[in-house]
This record gives sequence, C-alpha cells and structure tokens, in this order.
Amino acid sequence: MKKIELVEKVAEEAGLTKADATRAIDATFKAITDALAEGDRIPLVGFGTFAVSKRAAREGRNPRTGETVKIAARNAVTFKAGSALKEAVNK
Repeated sequence: MKKIELVEKVAEEAGLTKADATRAIDATFKAITDALAEGDRIPLVGFGTFAVSKRAAREGRNPRTGETVKIAARNAVTFKAGSALKEAVNK
C-alpha cells in the first residue's frame, strides 16, 4: 500500500477530507520519528511497539573481495507486532 492509498483509506474510514487525512498521517509519522530519535519506546496497545535498539560495531566481509570491513555502531528501529495485529493478519 502506498501513502496515497493509506490517505484515501483513512479519509474514507474517518470521514475526513484527503487533505486532513494527509496532515493527520504526516503528523503521526513525525511524532513517531521524533520520539524514536529521542530514544523513546512507542507502545500502541493492540497494534505493536516501536523501539530503538543499539547495534554494536562489528567486522563484516565484502562478499566480492572477501576483504574484512568495519561496520560502525548504529541505532536501528524495531517493531514488535501486538497480539491484535497478529490475530488480524492470521485470520
């Protein structure tokens, strides 16, 4: 599903205009992004939990040359689906 399709679905389900739905979705994504950037967890009951995990620095290999390369430490976004979402997907 592309963003425009999501906007159309939200507008239809919530009785909003497409412009209002777009603003609501953009605001939601910004709020989630800002919270994750600060290191917060975002539990959405029944849907799932967004969180940030820290990945340690490590060594990897270039598959083409076999040369060892250093991979820097970084933060990664994780998502764990909630039980209601799991059940809805597995009907």
